Amino acid sequence: MEQKEKKATEAVAEHPNKIGIKEGIGYMLGDAGNLFVLTYVSSFLKVFYTDVLKIATDKVATLFLVSRLWDAVNDPMWGAIVAKRRPNRDGKYRSYLKWLAIPLALSQLICFIDVRAVTNKQWALLLFAYITYIAFGMLYTGMNVPFGSLASVITDDPDGRTLLSTFRSIGGGIGGAAPLLLAPFIIYTKVKNPDGSTYNVANPNGMFWFGAAMAACAVIFYYACYANTKERVPSEAEPKVDMKKLYAGMFKSRPFIVLALTGILISGQLQFASLNQYLYKNYFCNTSLSVIGTIAQYLPMAVMIPFVPKLVKKFGKKELSGFGAFFSALAAIACYIIKPRPDQAGIFIFLLFIIGFGYSFVSITNWAVVADVIDYQEYKTGIKNESAVYAVYTFCRKLGQTAADYGGLMLLGKVGYDVQLMSNAGYVDGVSEGILKICTLIPAITYTLIFLLYQFAYPLSKSKLEPVYDYVRNMNCAAQSREIY
Repeated sequence: MEQKEKKATEAVAEHPNKIGIKEGIGYMLGDAGNLFVLTYVSSFLKVFYTDVLKIATDKVATLFLVSRLWDAVNDPMWGAIVAKRRPNRDGKYRSYLKWLAIPLALSQLICFIDVRAVTNKQWALLLFAYITYIAFGMLYTGMNVPFGSLASVITDDPDGRTLLSTFRSIGGGIGGAAPLLLAPFIIYTKVKNPDGSTYNVANPNGMFWFGAAMAACAVIFYYACYANTKERVPSEAEPKVDMKKLYAGMFKSRPFIVLALTGILISGQLQFASLNQYLYKNYFCNTSLSVIGTIAQYLPMAVMIPFVPKLVKKFGKKELSGFGAFFSALAAIACYIIKPRPDQAGIFIFLLFIIGFGYSFVSITNWAVVADVIDYQEYKTGIKNESAVYAVYTFCRKLGQTAADYGGLMLLGKVGYDVQLMSNAGYVDGVSEGILKICTLIPAITYTLIFLLYQFAYPLSKSKLEPVYDYVRNMNCAAQSREIY
């Protein structure tokens, strides 16, 4: 008995900032809150714009592009605001969870208001879309930068970081899957053709009320995250941040550059996958496939979550991410080559499952990789600033989303998607085949690039991270000692 107690004591003493399941669950709830609102907006707002407000695809694409140009100012601005803020009794980052939860949730809901009852003028509809979408983006960044930075101050224990990344993936899975699984049953109305076949059209009321449900869930989960997390790693009491020097150091760092590029591709592919809504609606003519497709992509992640932390400990994050991206690339290339027919939806779903299996390794370890790069920046430059690094990474992910939205919608227009015709139609010769082509070619290219970057460009292998962890641990222990004495 005494020997067991001794071992338990030694295990706890291995790291001064060791965390447990409670903190993992608390952090998980925060990302679920993020994804409730973000996934609904990312996956269905373009459908709301094109099929409800009847805004042309090229104008919607331009809207997404302009909003990202603003983010070039907005994201670094939030990074500087958060970086320069003094910690209070909540710490440096936790308080944003309670300050911004309600404004962010409301901004998401307002995006889905059908203003055609007030005006049908295109310029007015576009103005409404620009104001509400940009406001949502600003508030989401204001929440996401401190939330992402929070992981670095909950613990600096590498195992704890993997735990947080794993639980964040679970939270992202819950928050991301909920809109994708449930929304198709609420936001679409089934319509019959004269020949008895059916297709689906967007329902404005359903889209609004589902948005209200997602907003309410987000607020509850944000406050639960605030209540169940704690900042253990000390932040500077008087932050003195040289933003110019900090940003210059980032873009001289190979790990950060590769992280930024993979962030663009990962986020871009996740966003591009929202075009599958048009594929299900106008090629397979069955929006319920959206639910099955979501299960196919998220189920492998749910299965792999218990195993990934142990695999990370044995093989490393870089190594696992490269392995997983390889499988996703193979399946995506196969999907493009096969080009499943409208009556072969099962083949498409099966290949989505294989893609989901490979991507699960990338997704579950992604946020721990971000924390590693933040630590590496401190190791190389002596400058510690989670929020600024995270703000730039967030902007890179938004660039990926923009490329996906702008490029995807422009390609949708190129293959003949007309909002007046296609929003009230099912399969249309020529156009539907074009939708299938772009929804299979782009993922094949993207997953291949992710694999190449992780395998050959990202330098932080398991062995190369060991001195980084030692350095950061010693620095944080010294800072905690100064606080005590």
